[in-house]
Amino acid sequence: MEIYDITLPIHPEMLHWGRKPEVEIVESLANGDASNVTRWRLGAHTGTHVDAPAHFVDGATPVDKLDLHALIGPALVVDATAVTGDISIDDLAAAGVAGHQRVLLKTSNSAGALKLPDRAESWVGLSPEAARWLIGQGVQLIGIDYLTIESHTRTDTWDAHHVLLGAGLIILENADLDAVPPGEYELVALPAKLVDADGSFTRAVLIKRDA
Repeated sequence: MEIYDITLPIHPEMLHWGRKPEVEIVESLANGDASNVTRWRLGAHTGTHVDAPAHFVDGATPVDKLDLHALIGPALVVDATAVTGDISIDDLAAAGVAGHQRVLLKTSNSAGALKLPDRAESWVGLSPEAARWLIGQGVQLIGIDYLTIESHTRTDTWDAHHVLLGAGLIILENADLDAVPPGEYELVALPAKLVDADGSFTRAVLIKRDA
C-alpha cells in the first residue's frame, strides 16, 4: 500500500493563525541531564487539525467524543485546483462528491497559500451554500488544504463553520494535499484526545491499497 502523510510539520516558524508554537528545552543530554525532554506551547488548532462541533456550538460534541468511524474510512480527494474564490455546489457535484462520506478538497492552496510562512491575503474556501449541500448528501467529514475551510471573505461571520458544525459534521483543516492525486483513498485522521476540547491537532494520512 502507499501512504500519503497529509500532516503539516509543527514547529515555531510554521504557518499558524495567531500565536505560533513555542518550544522549551526542559532537559537535555548536552546539559548533562538523563534524557532530552521538551515542553511545547501550542493551540488545539495548530497545523493539520480537526474542528469538532463544540468549536462553534456550546454543548455540542467535543473532540474527544467524536465518532472514530467518521475519522477513519473511505475518502474522496477532489480536484478543485481550478477553483478561485469559493467552492460551489456545482464544483462539488461535478467532482462526484455525492455518495461519499469523507471528502477532502484539494485546491490551489496546497501548492500556494499553504506553503507560505504567514497567512495569505486570499485563499480558496467553501461557500455556505455548498456546505448545506454537503449536509444533504450525508457527508460526515469535510477537509480542506488551508488554515480554515472558511473563505477569506467570511472570517468575520464564519458562515461555513456555523453550517457544518451546527449539523454535526467534522472539519479537517490544513491538510497538505499537494502530492496527493485526486481519487479514492482510506483516510485515517486521529486528533489528540483533548478532553472537552473544541478541536485538536491531528496526524492524518491517506492510504492507497494495492488492488
